[in-house]
Amino acid sequence: MSSLKTTAPPAAPARGPRPAPRHSPQRGRLLNRLDLRLTPYVFVLPFFVLFAIFGVYPIIYTFWIAMTDRSPLNATISFVGVDNFVELFTNDPQFWNAVVNTFGMFLMSTIPQLLIALLLANALNRRIRGQMFFRLAIAMPIITSTAVVALIFSMIYAREFGLVNWLLDLVGVGPIDWRANRFASWFAISTMVDWRWVGYNALIYLAAMQSISKDMYEAAALDGASRRRQFWSITIPQLRPTIIFTLIISTIGGLQLFTEPLMFTSGSGALSGGSEGQFQTITMYLLDVMNQRFRWGYAGAVALVLFVLIASVSLLNYLLARRISSDK
Repeated sequence: MSSLKTTAPPAAPARGPRPAPRHSPQRGRLLNRLDLRLTPYVFVLPFFVLFAIFGVYPIIYTFWIAMTDRSPLNATISFVGVDNFVELFTNDPQFWNAVVNTFGMFLMSTIPQLLIALLLANALNRRIRGQMFFRLAIAMPIITSTAVVALIFSMIYAREFGLVNWLLDLVGVGPIDWRANRFASWFAISTMVDWRWVGYNALIYLAAMQSISKDMYEAAALDGASRRRQFWSITIPQLRPTIIFTLIISTIGGLQLFTEPLMFTSGSGALSGGSEGQFQTITMYLLDVMNQRFRWGYAGAVALVLFVLIASVSLLNYLLARRISSDK
């Protein structure tokens, strides 16, 4: 009987000490936390750098120049404090005339513009024939040059051979001098603004309407709500942020109105806005003070007042829109 020989398994090779990790877990968590916190700021930093250069610095520089009597006609610059603002508010009827013209054309153009855009977007949101054609058609005025639009409308509203006066003559109304009359010129310029920007706002409203859930409309239809009721009870409340956005953008553009009234007349005195300044806006008056009178310090005061007006009216529109929407 042979004896069984058992052999022991080979011994495992001795292992040396385990190398220490390059980064400790605590340090890795710290780097990860810093990455999560700092990365968003790194991505948005270029915007704020550009905004500081082209936004904050011009405002600060305008504020400084408004406190001086700077002019290209004078080599020296004197500090005058708030004298430019005092003169602007107390002894400058032309500025207040420009303020009245600006707000008049702003109200006359912005309110119909947004209402028509809202109704147009609601119509294009339904299933109709040629839907894509109509959606592209309302975008055409956006890509049209503002100068071309102003020139065409100036011919449409011409006194002698204008299309509008020809149509008025067909119904027995005498010709209107659209450039000499204040309210007539406001109306003519407002139609230019509306024709150009109604389609832009309609596309914004249309995009917002398409994001509204269809289930809400189906539920309202089952409850017996008409399309008009659905529009006021579902569409308008859901569009509140979009309406506020378009209202603020229209306010900024309306109070900075420049090209349309400038191109509505012709000649060397275009910045005067008519023979009596009947359609001169604040921006036109600003350029007139800067380039015709060469009072750069005074123009800086006008620019700051315009900035405050735009900010105030935009804030007021925002608060009113929120209040009306919350009441509904």
